[in-house]
Amino acid sequence: MRRALIVGIDEYPNCPLYGCVNDAKKIVKVLSRNYDGTLNFQCELLTAPSNRITRPILRHKISELFKNPADMAFLHFSGHGTLNGLGGYLVTPDYCEYDVGIPMTEVLAIANESPVGEIFITLDCCHSGAFGTTPEISNNKIILSESISVITATRSGQEALEEDGGGVFTSLLIEALESGASGLLGEVSAASIYAYIDNAMGAWNQRPLFKSNVSRFTKIRVAAPKIKIDLLRKITQYFPLPAESFALSPEYEPEAEPHDENKEAIFRDLLKLRYSGLVEPFGEEHMYHAAINSKACVLTSFGKYYWRLVSENKI
Repeated sequence: MRRALIVGIDEYPNCPLYGCVNDAKKIVKVLSRNYDGTLNFQCELLTAPSNRITRPILRHKISELFKNPADMAFLHFSGHGTLNGLGGYLVTPDYCEYDVGIPMTEVLAIANESPVGEIFITLDCCHSGAFGTTPEISNNKIILSESISVITATRSGQEALEEDGGGVFTSLLIEALESGASGLLGEVSAASIYAYIDNAMGAWNQRPLFKSNVSRFTKIRVAAPKIKIDLLRKITQYFPLPAESFALSPEYEPEAEPHDENKEAIFRDLLKLRYSGLVEPFGEEHMYHAAINSKACVLTSFGKYYWRLVSENKI
């Protein structure tokens, strides 16, 4: 069981935002299903102005998300964030001078005590980098229980930017979930999401933070794989040893005479492995010339990595 609470708040008195609700709706759309239509997360969407989001309501929804056992829980917040001497806050529309919203330390405490197997939290708000720290008692040390990963849009002293009707961070998060952060088999993890966002953001504006205490990375979503698993598993058939080369000849190239249907079928597989970065021609720039000139192809370093996974029955 995997559940998600997606929060987007635009309607703040005197300081409205304009892209958080749309961002939240987009996240629900992509997160709910994997690329093949299979169920991924059971999402609850909480937005303002559609809903009246007060401090008690947001606190209750976050507590519900983490209260009961589940395989994974995902919390996303798009809205205002603020910071004072006691730490960061997720601001709610009913904010007042001395009670602006939900303390990030409170969300952290609820997550740390949760029986959920894996927890993933993304925050698109100003000063969100304060999440995971408890400045009043630990001199800003990060305290995350095992199996929690957090990606924040900014460091603790930075503002989160909106652009083209959406948050810059959340727009990249959605791209990462769709396929931008997927690996060869389409698996999207917290680490690959952060790597995608980190590479896309410039060095001079807001900078994301990744905080994690996990022993393994669980799939957040499955996007379309870049190669079929059945083909990937043939890699040990074509290359019995990772350092071994595969000898080619003109019979493998469909445009050459004489034709050999079996060898041409193998060559099609090798070309697909080449396009996926697993195989490369040896002694030639192109696979075509390697075949025509009776050269060979070999596994790339990337290919050797997947060769080991296949040989150890991990794929």
